[in-house]
Amino acid sequence: MILDSVFVFVVVVITVMSWAQQDHVTAHQIWMLVLVLAVAASWVWARTRPEITAAVLVGSHLVQLAMTTDPWPQNVLVPIILYQLSLKTERPRRSFWLALCFVAPIAAAVSWGFDPRSDLNTHTKLLRSGIIAIGCMACCLASWFAGSAARDRRQTMEALRQRAIDLERERDQGIRLATQEERAKIARDMHDIVAHSLSVIVVQADGGSYLAHHEEVGDAETRLAASAQALDTIATTARHALDETRRLVGVLRDDDSAPELAPTQGLDDIPRLVEEMKGALSIDLRVEGDPECHEPLSQGAQLACYRVVQEALTNVLKHGGPAATAQVIVSHHPGNVTLEILDDGRGAGVTGIERADGAGHGLVGMRERMSAWGGTLEVGSRPDHGFRVHGVIPTHQSSVIVSPSPGGPCHDRPDPTPPGR
Repeated sequence: MILDSVFVFVVVVITVMSWAQQDHVTAHQIWMLVLVLAVAASWVWARTRPEITAAVLVGSHLVQLAMTTDPWPQNVLVPIILYQLSLKTERPRRSFWLALCFVAPIAAAVSWGFDPRSDLNTHTKLLRSGIIAIGCMACCLASWFAGSAARDRRQTMEALRQRAIDLERERDQGIRLATQEERAKIARDMHDIVAHSLSVIVVQADGGSYLAHHEEVGDAETRLAASAQALDTIATTARHALDETRRLVGVLRDDDSAPELAPTQGLDDIPRLVEEMKGALSIDLRVEGDPECHEPLSQGAQLACYRVVQEALTNVLKHGGPAATAQVIVSHHPGNVTLEILDDGRGAGVTGIERADGAGHGLVGMRERMSAWGGTLEVGSRPDHGFRVHGVIPTHQSSVIVSPSPGGPCHDRPDPTPPGR
């Protein structure tokens, strides 16, 4: 902007000096000074609204062509305003100004080349007009395409800037989605840990309290032993839940210390889970087939199986009633691992398991865990009474197995834990 203003100021100074050096001021010189001053005044819009300045400049050239065949100082400002027009204007007005890049040089060449005051012959005048037209047209087109190149470069930079903004927005959205997903996983794991542990603790505490306040249950030594066993189960369950919770939320710390790591639960931990819950619930565990008959499940898939069994037994403990018993069947097939948890309690109709847990992270979380590894989960009341949870998870994670292999388990092996009441 400053350079343009300096250039216009130089043009005005040259015009005034040439006008002042004349002994006799003509009408043409007065018009030249007026038009140059008008163009200089309109130059304040050369960068912001170049079409206004260009219109004033075109008007001054029309007056020039009508009054004289001599060049005037404002003619040197044409390439500058053409650059701004090419840079700032939009279609369809760009086409009009581009056409002037061809028409204006021809008009100037005819006016200046065929000066009637000149003694040159027609051939020489024609040659001079051609040279003037080519030179002016080349100068105008060079300025126009320089402005177009700057315009394209500016649009490219704007597109790159917008793309960078979009990519940053997508990255932030991805981070938010990943954070929400991780929060959902943590909430699901917290539900599994807390609901299971508290259910066992409540049942054991109620049993211990009942033994302490009802002498008709048995003698003092028997009731003391049973109460001690209930307290041991409560302590073990609470300690285990505390350790799992500490490992789960350890990754949320902001310090640089590494969280305490431990192997995640899997199929091999199901017998230990059953043993822990036998103090509060009668459970029978049966393992069918040999884990060696199929590809080993990933840690995530094994954790999903463990959580399904844990959630199902917790639901039996909460909703099955005081005399409910459960049976856990883990079947290994060549193409999948099948989990089946059966109980003879009151089922879903009386206690509303689906209503109680479906709105939170219970049965919904079990389905999400299984589907995340290509598995399926079926839950519902049994025909006579009780509840059934049946899950299938494929050993090949790229395929979804919806039913056990028709050949049955690979090889039966003995139950690692005897039935307990």
